[in-house]
Amino acid sequence: MAGVFRHRPTMVSSALLMFLVLHFEFGQSSHKHQDDDHYIGQQHNPEHDMNVLLGDEDTEEIKNLSAAEQKIKIMEIIKKIDTNADKLLNAEELTAWIQHVYRKYALDDAKERFSEFDTDKDGVVSWEEYNTVSHGQLISFDDPASPDDPEKESLRYLHLKERRRFDFADADGTSGLNVTEFLAFIHPSEVDRMADFTIEDVLAEYDRDKDGFVSLSEFIGDIRGDEDTPSRWEVEETIRFKDLYDQDKDGKLNREEQLRWVAPNSYGSAREEAVHLVAEMDQDGDGQISEAEVLKNQEIFLNSEVTDYGRQLHVSHDEL
Repeated sequence: MAGVFRHRPTMVSSALLMFLVLHFEFGQSSHKHQDDDHYIGQQHNPEHDMNVLLGDEDTEEIKNLSAAEQKIKIMEIIKKIDTNADKLLNAEELTAWIQHVYRKYALDDAKERFSEFDTDKDGVVSWEEYNTVSHGQLISFDDPASPDDPEKESLRYLHLKERRRFDFADADGTSGLNVTEFLAFIHPSEVDRMADFTIEDVLAEYDRDKDGFVSLSEFIGDIRGDEDTPSRWEVEETIRFKDLYDQDKDGKLNREEQLRWVAPNSYGSAREEAVHLVAEMDQDGDGQISEAEVLKNQEIFLNSEVTDYGRQLHVSHDEL
């Protein structure tokens, strides 16, 4: 699951739908696209892992290297991941590395988008600039509430939430966001200080009984419909809730567990990919991946999120 917020089926107008698309494009985790092709139908797609570690742009380039050249690159990456230098990669080392990859990707993305939104090129993105580029107009919050117009109320709610995220990201209190603050705004799950805002969002979205926790039923949501048998999605989400997030096994997510779910740095998503890699490549069953196992499973490794869409293969150790 790349982003934490799953869109539940609702009937919305085209105007509201368009805003939702724009809103979640900037509010979601930076990794949403990374899971879009993880499965083709019900089959795991090995190309997903390649793109995650190597990069969409560089995948073919790396594939075209000779076996000896690929081995050299792989050994360079292993050394960076293997923080305790025991020549074994465990799930925690892989998780930490993938989180590092996510953060770097998010920063690169923020820098690229920043130039688009900083229309007057003064080094900051103002609220006016953001709205003009994103929505084509400056959003006003002065309109009175319209309880009889659900669509307008929904738009107003999302706009207000967007403005709160913008203001929260503005750490120095000056008018507008610099590049670092813009990163916090568009990729809040990648920035530690945005944890409070992210948790507030999660509780507003899921905590229906307002007890400060997220139960399994709240995590799943009201999506079963008339079907008595849980869908595959519901089964998978239940497993994810129990095995990945509910660490104390009390049937609900406290604040620390909510942070593992949504922030900082998409721990849950990184952890899932790390566990997947270990399961795919650990041939002797010791719960770790040796250098030999990596080389025997070279294609799986090169297809994973470890190599950062190829960029990690082309930068020096000092850059990381």
